[in-house]
Amino acid sequence: MRALIGHPDTVMLRRLLIIIAVALPASLAAQSQPTSESRNDVMLAFENFADIFGSRLVAAFDSIPAGRYVYRPTPPHQTIGYIAQHLEGANYGLCERVGGLKHPRTAKDSLADTVKARWPKDTLVARLKASLRFCDTAMERVTNFDSAARVSYLLAFETDLAEHYSQLSVYMRLLGMVPPSALPPRRRTAIELTASALSPYVGVYQLAPGLQFDVTMRDGALLIKSTVAPAVRLWPESSNDFFVKEVDAQITFTRDASGVVNGLVLHQYGRDRPAPKIR
Repeated sequence: MRALIGHPDTVMLRRLLIIIAVALPASLAAQSQPTSESRNDVMLAFENFADIFGSRLVAAFDSIPAGRYVYRPTPPHQTIGYIAQHLEGANYGLCERVGGLKHPRTAKDSLADTVKARWPKDTLVARLKASLRFCDTAMERVTNFDSAARVSYLLAFETDLAEHYSQLSVYMRLLGMVPPSALPPRRRTAIELTASALSPYVGVYQLAPGLQFDVTMRDGALLIKSTVAPAVRLWPESSNDFFVKEVDAQITFTRDASGVVNGLVLHQYGRDRPAPKIR
C-alpha cells in the first residue's frame, strides 16, 4: 500500500483504513436495505480482500529466490514462474471486465505462457505488481453492483488471488520457507511521550476525498479514528513513529521545513500511504 483517487499508486487508499477487516463485518450485518452507502461498504470489502492477498502474493514472490522459480512439486504442477505470469494475465483479463478498462497489449503479451514463465524473477514480479495496480484502478471505478456479471468477475478475481496464494504457500513450505501470512508481526516496543510532544499531531488527515483519519488526544494518549472504523490508540515508537496493537499497521507523522506537522504516512500491507493534514 496514496492521495488522489485514480493515481496508480493511490487508488487503494479506501481499503487501507486501520482495522477495517474488523469493522466491516459488523457494519454490513447492520445493513438491512441495499442502499447506496451499503453498496460502497461492500465494494470496500472487495477492495480490502484484494489488497491483502495481492500484497501477500507479491511478498511471497519477492521472498522466493530467483533460482527456485523453475520449481514445481511434480511434473504436472505449474512452476513458480508459471504461476506469476498466469496471475498477471488473469488479473488483466478479469479486471478489464470489472472496471470497463482496457489494458494495452504488446508483443510480449502474445508470447506463450511457457516462454513467459521463464522470464527473470524481477521481470515477473514487476509485471505482477503492474497488473495489480491496473486492478486497483478498475475497482476504483465501480460505484455500484449493476449486474451479476460484474460481481462474478470480482469474485473470480479475488478467488484467483486467494487460490494461488494458497498454492504458492504450499510450494514455499515444501521448499522449507515460511509464507508471508504465517510470519509473526515484528515485535514493537512503545516509549513514553509527554502530552506536549503528542499534541502537535492532533488534527484531521485526508487519505482521499471523503476518507480521513481523525487524530485526537485523551488522558495523555493519542487516538486515531478512520472514516469507517472506531478509534484505537496510537503507541509511540519514536517521536514521529507510532503503531496500533489491533493490527499490523503503523503511522509516521511528517513535518514541513519549519517543523510543523503537515501529514502522516500509513504503513500497512507493505505499502506506504501519505495523508496530508487538512486541519
